[in-house]
Amino acid sequence: MQPTRQEILDYLHRQGRVKVKELGRVLSLTPTGIRQHLTVLERDGLIRSYEERGTVGRPALVYTLTPRVESLFPKNYDQLAVALMDETRRQSGGDGLHTLLKRVANKLARPHMERVEGRPLAERAEITSEILREQGCLADTMVDGDDILIREYTCPYDSVARQNSAVCVLHVDFVSRISGGDVKLTTSLLRGDRACTYRIRPKATAAPETSEVAGSPRPAEG
Repeated sequence: MQPTRQEILDYLHRQGRVKVKELGRVLSLTPTGIRQHLTVLERDGLIRSYEERGTVGRPALVYTLTPRVESLFPKNYDQLAVALMDETRRQSGGDGLHTLLKRVANKLARPHMERVEGRPLAERAEITSEILREQGCLADTMVDGDDILIREYTCPYDSVARQNSAVCVLHVDFVSRISGGDVKLTTSLLRGDRACTYRIRPKATAAPETSEVAGSPRPAEG
């Protein structure tokens, strides 16, 4: 972010609303210079403007922030997630954390289920890969003999996983629920592989719904 524009955003965070004249006085810039910066910020969707009519004269433009601006400021979601997982394990043990993560996976998968219900396994796997891409991951699907493989080259929970690998249970179960298959994680970015590979096979008819992270035991109590 260009320094002057960052100053404008910071000032708006503190004040809530501002006019060109006020900004010019605060930043020691001409109205023309201020308007140039405001035009760029408005074009990028970070601020919006509206007319405010005073008692005399022409209406003046007032500028405020948009919700999009929050994406520019640091967030501590990763630290919060790790702290919540650690506290859950402390209070409920590894099994309790495992159960919680599977419930969260079910909640995250639920909005996508209409897209895959009634479709064959191969088609569900392809749609699962598509959903991962929609969420910002780099992923593809391939067939390897009788297996369907989803390869995910970027991790949506990278920072969290490096601090607490139990989050992998959540993502494997997410893939399992949407794909409708028996899913096993066979390679892992966390272990230094080039991608997380989800091997998908048809579920045994009488078997309960399961998902497995290869080489990753259940979260241990601690």
